[in-house]
Amino acid sequence: MYLPIDFTTYQAAPKLLENRVVLVTGAGDGIGRAAALAYAKHGAIVLLLGRTLSKLEAVYDEIERQGGAQPALLPLNLANAKLDDYLSILRTIETKVGRLDGILHNAAILGSMSSLEDYDPEIWDEVMNVNLRAPLRLTQALLPLLSQSPDASVIFTTSSVGRRVRPMWGAYAISKQGVEGLSSLFAEELAGSNIRFNCLNPGGTRTQMRASAFPNENPENLPKPENIMPAYLYLMGGDSQGITGQSLDVPRVEWA
Repeated sequence: MYLPIDFTTYQAAPKLLENRVVLVTGAGDGIGRAAALAYAKHGAIVLLLGRTLSKLEAVYDEIERQGGAQPALLPLNLANAKLDDYLSILRTIETKVGRLDGILHNAAILGSMSSLEDYDPEIWDEVMNVNLRAPLRLTQALLPLLSQSPDASVIFTTSSVGRRVRPMWGAYAISKQGVEGLSSLFAEELAGSNIRFNCLNPGGTRTQMRASAFPNENPENLPKPENIMPAYLYLMGGDSQGITGQSLDVPRVEWA
């Protein structure tokens, strides 16, 4: 699909997300932390969902220091979350802020780098719970709130191995292929609604997960999470109205 902007030159308006409420999963560090800070900087009330409360609190404090709207903390371990947990998130958002305009499904775990023949079934289930089951269940639970927004955006985080599997990537690759299908199916089934669904592949980024997958790679050759935020802002904000059912890449450029 042709996009009317170039992610490498796009500059989000300072108030792009003003009066919007955005939920970010995996908000405690890496890309999730950077996105939460960027969304808050551009006016959003950010709901911080993650496993480690102390990390969420640190992001909460950063948002307040930069003058953003007061965020909300939603600690939840997606590896063992149940339906009641997702419905509890819905009730909490309804009670605290009363609306929802966007979700960034960023939380993910790598699992083990091993063949399918030798893959540990418990690790497989954990990866699937976090990377695929959680985005489905959380989106399902929050659709009633998203449907009330005049312009809602849901971003699923994908990967190159979600489009073409590579040996030894196991559950992570299969989970990301599932995420691609999940995003496309939501977009098809809710076509013409006020909610758009897109996948975004951040590519190689300076995160702990990347370091675990590529231990011999020099992280200085990769962009920091904050360097790739234009794409995340564009897809979450009103500038991308009408774009749905797409799987997009953050472009690779030279990073200082």
